[in-house]
Amino acid sequence: MAKMNSDELARFIETTDGISKPWLLVQLRIKKLQDNREYLSPEEYEAAIASIHQDLMNLGEWWTGREDEVFG
Repeated sequence: MAKMNSDELARFIETTDGISKPWLLVQLRIKKLQDNREYLSPEEYEAAIASIHQDLMNLGEWWTGREDEVFG
């Protein structure tokens, strides 16, 4: 995938029915955080990263049984 800003990534997710793919939504959150990093204090940025990380960990092994779709 080419380098995208958060708006382009959001459109990609919409057009490819990615809304049902939680790992793409995590990527979108990371991209939006990157887009806004300059407006956040180090503490706000760290808290946002921790929140995204926790949500990603809560997904568990989401790729199990979907390896070809996700990594292929």
